[in-house]
Amino acid sequence: MANTRSAKKATRKIERRTQVNRNRISRVRTYVRRVEEAIAIGDQAAAREALKAVQPELMRAAGSGVMHRNTASRKISRLAARVKAVGA
Repeated sequence: MANTRSAKKATRKIERRTQVNRNRISRVRTYVRRVEEAIAIGDQAAAREALKAVQPELMRAAGSGVMHRNTASRKISRLAARVKAVGA
């Protein structure tokens, strides 16, 4: 347990920030899931639209420090390749 006032304040700040980060991660996962569901049913048009929606969300998460920017880029790249393969 924190003893000093500054440590107690830091604990409060960490709790708030953790909640914000969890919400951001959850939002990204939701968008990624929409792309994967569209790929699973074989609807390339829906998958493209979902991919367009997930790209800014992933980069926003990377920009806010929730995930590394290389991780976000890798996820976008792999999803794009899978969407492209649906039409083939």
